[in-house]
Amino acid sequence: MSDKIDEMKVSVYKVPTDQPESDGTLEWNSTTIIIVEISEGNKTGIGYTYSHESAANLINNKLSEVIKNSDAMNISLGWNNMIKSVRNIGMSGIASSAIAAVDIALWDLKARILEIPLVALMGQVHKSTPIYGSGGFTSYSIKKLQAQLSGWVEKNITKVKMKIGRQPSEDIKRVKAASETIGEGIELMVDANGAYDRKQALYFAQQHRLV
Repeated sequence: MSDKIDEMKVSVYKVPTDQPESDGTLEWNSTTIIIVEISEGNKTGIGYTYSHESAANLINNKLSEVIKNSDAMNISLGWNNMIKSVRNIGMSGIASSAIAAVDIALWDLKARILEIPLVALMGQVHKSTPIYGSGGFTSYSIKKLQAQLSGWVEKNITKVKMKIGRQPSEDIKRVKAASETIGEGIELMVDANGAYDRKQALYFAQQHRLV
């Protein structure tokens, strides 16, 4: 059986949020996801990235040239060829997210060809790994923040993450409200998305320990 890739399909979906969302440095009302499907025979691997729709154009017009008809089993070669193909475009940003989507699809395809779980192909270390709920956007009221976090806890999710940094003066109050809602034994993580400078981060880290 040939392991040559014979088809690549790229789709773009813009998913609206139920209300405007924000973190410490960005605001948005939708998320764009790029889906890549790579096929060899009757096997298809799926990859994705969150990016701008132009990432799909890059995949179709540049990356597909070096991936189609390549060896589905030789992922390293495919990766290196994609890196080379964007040399004059630039590796970061759109190119990086586009390559990531294709790379994920290649790994998924190889696992399906071998008929083994993807986790086994990549080298499984643990039998399982905990999940965490990520959200708690700065655009949320405290009431909605508490409802989201407590909802995850009710589903036995023991790690949750919220956003901070848009209004630093409100962060201590928001973190305290979140901590009180989730209770003992639940790990609370905070993400400022680069909104704090170094001194602010150190100051708020110390303050959070006191609430």
